Amino acid sequence: MGEIKFVVVDDAVFMRTLIKRMIEENSDYVVVGEGSNGYEAIEQAKKYQPDIITLDITMPEMDGIMAIKGIAEASPKTKILMVSAMGQQSMVIDAIKMGAKDFVVKPFDKSRVQQAIENVLKTV
Repeated sequence: MGEIKFVVVDDAVFMRTLIKRMIEENSDYVVVGEGSNGYEAIEQAKKYQPDIITLDITMPEMDGIMAIKGIAEASPKTKILMVSAMGQQSMVIDAIKMGAKDFVVKPFDKSRVQQAIENVLKTV
């Protein structure tokens, strides 16, 4: 399959760093870009055409839910993996309806993140 490209989008720098480390533990995965809000997510999608974007739901300026449509238009092949805090189930359901492929809930463990990535890669 070759190298899988990721963009990590979260308004918290420590969360981006944590997710990036978990992703890059797999030698076939590379994080090519990062963002801190929905606008940056769309720009990164346009610029890098990543295979997967991890997208936080709650962010300033433009949240993850609002960014899904823009990402889909900017990079139609990119798959979206939502990252949510506890208690955001209804937003996660909305995100899945809009095209997100899977989700992880913070605080998350490495095995769940890896499983979610594998699930997303299997989707068409």
